[in-house]
Amino acid sequence: MNLHDTEKVENLLHHAGWRPAHALDTADLLLINTCSIREKAAHRLASDLGALAAWRAAAAGRVLGVGGCVAQQEGDALLRRFPHLDFVFGTHNLRLVPELAEAARSGARRAETAESRSLERFDLPERHPEFAGHTPGRAWLTVMEGCDLFCSFCIVPLTRGREVSRPAAAILAEARAHVARGACELTLLGQTVNAYGRHALRRDAAAEAGTLPFAALLGELARIPGVRLRYTSPHPIFFDEALVRAHAELAPLQPHVHLPLQSGSDRVLARMRRRYDAAGYLGLVERLRAARPDLALSTDLIVGFPGETRADFEETLRLVREAGFADSYSFKYSPRPRTRAAAFPDPVAPEEAQARLEELQTLQRELTLAYHRRRVGETTEVLVEGPSRRADPAGGASRQLSGRDPYHRVVNFRAATGAVAPGDRAQVRLVEATPHSLIGELWRVQRPPGAADERGQPIGPG
Repeated sequence: MNLHDTEKVENLLHHAGWRPAHALDTADLLLINTCSIREKAAHRLASDLGALAAWRAAAAGRVLGVGGCVAQQEGDALLRRFPHLDFVFGTHNLRLVPELAEAARSGARRAETAESRSLERFDLPERHPEFAGHTPGRAWLTVMEGCDLFCSFCIVPLTRGREVSRPAAAILAEARAHVARGACELTLLGQTVNAYGRHALRRDAAAEAGTLPFAALLGELARIPGVRLRYTSPHPIFFDEALVRAHAELAPLQPHVHLPLQSGSDRVLARMRRRYDAAGYLGLVERLRAARPDLALSTDLIVGFPGETRADFEETLRLVREAGFADSYSFKYSPRPRTRAAAFPDPVAPEEAQARLEELQTLQRELTLAYHRRRVGETTEVLVEGPSRRADPAGGASRQLSGRDPYHRVVNFRAATGAVAPGDRAQVRLVEATPHSLIGELWRVQRPPGAADERGQPIGPG
C-alpha cells in the first residue's frame, strides 16, 4: 500500500510540473513515505531526517516532506522536532502534496493529517504520460482502505482510519486503463482487502454505495481480456464460500494467497483479538486447497507477543509445519503507541524473542526449500521485473533476470542481452531450487503488442 501511495504522489507531482531527479544532489524536493507497523521503521525515519539536515541546508530552495503512517501518527510534532522539515502529510492527504510543496518554497511549514471518510481521496488523476511507474507489466489497484478490527497489536486503524470501499465502477475503469497501458497483472490492495464492500452489503445498501461482494468484484475484473489477478492483504475471517470458490472458478486469479496468521496459539490469538483460532485457520487452508490444489500460501507471523510462552511458540511451529507455507514474513513483536497490547504485562525477554524468531525462520527456510525442490522440472510463466539482485552490472552477451511466477515465487534465469525486457512474460523451465528463489532456463518470451527491444526495434510476440 505504501509503495502504491508513493506512485500516486509521484503521479500527482508529474501533473503539477515536477520531474524526477536522478541523484539526491540534483533534487529540489525530497519526500519520505513512512510505515509505522513496526518500531524499527519509525526509528529509521528519525535517523534519516537527522542525516538530511545537511542536504536541506546545502542549497537554497530545497524542500523536505514526510508522509505515510508515521506522519499520520505524529503530525505537527515532527515539524517541532525537526526544524529543517518543511511539511507533513497524512495517509488521507496525498492530493495535497503538490500544494504543500509549492507553499514550502515560499517558507510555509504545514502538517496536513486530517482524517477523511470521503471517497474524494480515491479520486486521483489518470497516470501522467511521462510517468511510467515502477513495475512494468504490473499495476496496483486500491479497492478499499482502512480497518475496523483493532487487533490489539496493530496501529493500522489509527494511521489508515476506518474501512472505506471504492465504488466498483471506478475500480473497473482504473483496471481497464492499466491494461490498456500494457499491464497484464493487477494486484488489488486494501488493509483488509476482502472486507471490501461488507458494510454496505450488511446494510443492504450495496447498490447505493456502488460496491459488490469481494468475490463478485474479482469476477468482474476477471472479464478483462488477458489480465492476471492477485489481492493483498486479506483477513481470514472475511473468506466467504464465494471467495473460496473464486480460486477454483476464475482462471485469471493467480494460485497464491497471502493469509496472515500471526500466531498458532489460540491463547495468543485471543489476546491479539484476531477473531479466529488455529483450527478455524487450518480449516480455511483446507477449503482453499480443495478449491485450488496447487495453491501456494504465504503468511505473516509475530513472535514474542506479551505473555507468549514456549508452549505457545511451539503451537506456532506446529501450525506452520501443518499449513506448509511456501513463504512467511516473521517479526519480533514491537509495541506500538495507543494500541492495547502496548500496555500488556509479561513482555518476552528480547534475547528469547530473537531466539524464537531465528528458530521460526530456520523452519521456514526448510519449508520453502522443500516447496521449491518439488517444483524443479516444471515450466512456469514469469512476469519479468528486471535484472536480478545478483546480476552482473557489467552486462555482456547475457544477463541474469528476475521476476515472479503465478505462485508469487521469485524466479531467476539468464537471457541474451536485449532478448527479454521488464514487463515481458517469459516461459521458464525450472532447473534448480534455493531457499530464496527458483533458478530456471528461458524457453520463450511473450511481449505485449507494440513492444520494442532495447534499440527501439519492434519485436514479434514469440
